[in-house]
Amino acid sequence: MSFTQQFLLEAIEIIQKLDHAAIDKAVAILRATRDRGGRLFILGVGGSAANASHAVNDFRKIVGIETYAPTDNVSELTARTNDEGWETVFSSWLATSKCNEKDTLLILSVGGGNLELNVSPNLVSAVRYGKSVGASVIGIVGRDGGYTAQVADSAILIPTVNPVNVTPHAEAFQAVVWHLFVSHPDLKQVQTKWESIR
Repeated sequence: MSFTQQFLLEAIEIIQKLDHAAIDKAVAILRATRDRGGRLFILGVGGSAANASHAVNDFRKIVGIETYAPTDNVSELTARTNDEGWETVFSSWLATSKCNEKDTLLILSVGGGNLELNVSPNLVSAVRYGKSVGASVIGIVGRDGGYTAQVADSAILIPTVNPVNVTPHAEAFQAVVWHLFVSHPDLKQVQTKWESIR
């Protein structure tokens, strides 16, 4: 079997194993966030930060939720990292944004944060901060989901079907799941361009 065939078969298996109930729960949380006038903060590092930036556009434009990603402002991100440290870069950003019980954090991460392994400690700190102020937490995470999966109100776990391809599948399926969110009839408010052209 070629690598291409194997990779695509893995993607099919992941789709078949996704937890529909967790996805539907996340949709309900996002709907409630919009209904109460809350904001959505999307957090990720590496490739997940790029996904966060794209998702901000979709949630603002299609769903009508006030949405932000701290990684979109590289000046603040690097200043906070330099002056305060990487671990608190997101939690201090959320504090300045006055994150509160109306808001929701959407964590995009391969591992979900793990303090013992010192992987994405900034996500752990952000989730802890969000929980401390009563914000909701949704995760789209891979592997075992780490800290995010342990405490999130809804954790969508991208199943590991091949340990060699955990990162590419987790980051690719972040996009699949958030596009499902913004296309869901309970959330979608604005028609996307190509679908509006007959």
